[in-house]
Amino acid sequence: MLRRIPRLLLCSSILAGLPLIETHAQTPDTTPATPTPLKASPTPAAPAPQTQAQARAPARQSTIHIVGRTPHEAEQVIVTAHLDQQRMALSPSTGATVHTFSRKALETIPGGDNAPLNQVLLQAPGVAQDSYGQIHVRGDHNEVQFRLDGVQLPEGLNVFGQALMTRFADHMSLTTGALPSQFGFLQAGVVDITTKNGTTNPGGNVSVYGGARDYFFPSMQYGFHEGKWDFFATADFVHDRVGIENTLPNFNAPHDLSNQYHFLGHARYTVDEDTRISLIAGISNAEYQLPNNPGQLPGQWSGNYTPPANLPDSGTLNEHQKQITDFAVLSLQKEIGAFSLQDSVFTRYSSLRYSPDPVGDLNYLGIAQRAARSVFSTGTQHDVTWRAARDHTVRFGFQIFVERNVSKTSSTVFDEIGDDTGVYDLANPRTIQEGSGKTGMIYGLYAQDEWRVLHNLTVNYGLRFDGVSEYTSENQVSPRINVVWKPWTGGVLHAGYSRYFTPPPFEVVSGASITRFSNTSAAAASTGNSTVKAERDHYFDAGIEQTVLPGLRVSFDAYYKLAKNLIDEGQFGAPIILSGFNYRRGQVNGYEFAVSYDHGPLSLYGNFAWSRAIGKDITSAQFNFSPADLSYIQNHWVHLDHDQRWTASAGAAYAFFRTTRFPLRLSATLVYGSGLRKDDEVNADLTIPNGLSIAPYATVNFSAVQTIRNTFGTRWKGDTQLRLDVINVGDHTYQLRDGSGIGVGAPQYGLRRTILCGISQGF
Repeated sequence: MLRRIPRLLLCSSILAGLPLIETHAQTPDTTPATPTPLKASPTPAAPAPQTQAQARAPARQSTIHIVGRTPHEAEQVIVTAHLDQQRMALSPSTGATVHTFSRKALETIPGGDNAPLNQVLLQAPGVAQDSYGQIHVRGDHNEVQFRLDGVQLPEGLNVFGQALMTRFADHMSLTTGALPSQFGFLQAGVVDITTKNGTTNPGGNVSVYGGARDYFFPSMQYGFHEGKWDFFATADFVHDRVGIENTLPNFNAPHDLSNQYHFLGHARYTVDEDTRISLIAGISNAEYQLPNNPGQLPGQWSGNYTPPANLPDSGTLNEHQKQITDFAVLSLQKEIGAFSLQDSVFTRYSSLRYSPDPVGDLNYLGIAQRAARSVFSTGTQHDVTWRAARDHTVRFGFQIFVERNVSKTSSTVFDEIGDDTGVYDLANPRTIQEGSGKTGMIYGLYAQDEWRVLHNLTVNYGLRFDGVSEYTSENQVSPRINVVWKPWTGGVLHAGYSRYFTPPPFEVVSGASITRFSNTSAAAASTGNSTVKAERDHYFDAGIEQTVLPGLRVSFDAYYKLAKNLIDEGQFGAPIILSGFNYRRGQVNGYEFAVSYDHGPLSLYGNFAWSRAIGKDITSAQFNFSPADLSYIQNHWVHLDHDQRWTASAGAAYAFFRTTRFPLRLSATLVYGSGLRKDDEVNADLTIPNGLSIAPYATVNFSAVQTIRNTFGTRWKGDTQLRLDVINVGDHTYQLRDGSGIGVGAPQYGLRRTILCGISQGF
């Protein structure tokens, strides 16, 4: 025991200086009401022998008091905190910009743990809102990677909503900018979720939440630790009638019911103070009705179309889509002298099934296609940190994903009578069966050195090698370098360059044969079908952050990306399944400004961003586009469909009576967007793809949370929370999509005013 005393004192310092780790036993919904704002900062490095948390911990916080725990339990908490810090140090973000969401910040956002993950991320600078729950970070379509406890999950097939829920997170971060070498494959942003566990989130909680449009959201969680074991589990069920964005500006959407359930389990075994084994497993299952778009004209694909008797209006169709995601991550974390490592194996299965309206889809679209796609991914990730010297920390590792993509379709179409006549045999529809499958892999390895040149100057430089062997076979060596300089008190400047290699998403590359649909009502608009290629980027980033006063921080960041074979995705056809394609050239650049203030019971933050994303010359999957669009884009730069010029968000929170048994927290958030893109119909002969933007919008959400601490006065000390959330307080009607633009399907409107209430009980 004596030999552990220095280690325990050191870990006590770490734990006291880290506000994200709870130092007393409370359920997630009973955290004291002092809100924590979203914080953005370029991440400077600490001296090599120390972790970042050690460097931040003030001397006056060198001791810790853990209330209600035995000495053995207290020691276990300290060891857990130490291992957590060593794991986070494996993936530093030196020179990049990190936006952190602490547990208090997650609880403060309207909806709290019930809020969708994409709505939480919209509070970070440069994150634009799109339909189907999608987000776009710094002008990229979908190049956001998700990590659980530092381990990257393979991409899945989710189109609507998210497989990962906010309630899974104890805290999380979004990292953007010129990323260090350990981040590969998807590099617009890195969302790293530190999952809840039985040590930092002990006890249980049961919650019921719901309101407008039949919204019903029960959930529960429970965590505990016993000896060297640590367990946590959470599950929820979501039922509502606005699962996907409304195609109309009405309060209620036609045919828009959804049912979803999610589960996350987390088990850890601490072998000793230097070794830990953990297992994370999750399930997401969702079924959606697809909202109808009333008033559409049938037979637009035909020159001789006559509607059949009793053809249903397009507002009464019955289309469905089902999405399933299962994942598991098994990790070994170990410290050996000057080395820290984490070795992980993981697997993810995701599938998507679309069921058409057999009569309606065939007559309105010219094809009724039952479609199913699935991707099974398994792989490994290894990260090692070597504290080589006082001023040098070396990190290296590798990732391998092996993936199997399967696609099956059953398509009912009309045959064309003759060649290019536009006349179809409407009396004899025909079914075309198709199926394809492919196994491939992506891989990457990296090495980097974090060099503390001076006490206020750090340079992180490294190399990364990535490769893909799927529908395309390519590879690239990518140099990266970041510099962080602290020239004065409270000021941090950073600049970086990263070479990126982004493999095309395996699950959105179509293996379909367009020739089988020739001379049918579902014939492709064009004949080109070049393979989607990997994107290659030069990425530059620079910024400054200044702490003006205690609790008041401001930051500014600028970025510029030059892309070859820029990857974009779009919806082409009835199934809401995204398909990938390339622009031969792409440019993305922008600026971000953020400010935050946190003092006592008050927290405020605000940010705005300007962005431009353009592309030229579509060079793959050309069959999805009309000849006119291909010709125009070949010779002109066009805005990407997800390009939004101005994006802003802000939030405020105040905690009343926070030292009493009845704390009350009021908070509000704002999201502003200048509008995504739509087509510009100049005249009957010319339409500029993505030539205009949708009308700008701003929405405000409000939340009030009343906590009753230790409600029943029992040894469990369970707190009760009463929650009121109002989404879109002003009931502002706004459009996210108008149905036009490259790869855009039906119109989508934002959520109208929605009042939600909930009660949760801790135990």
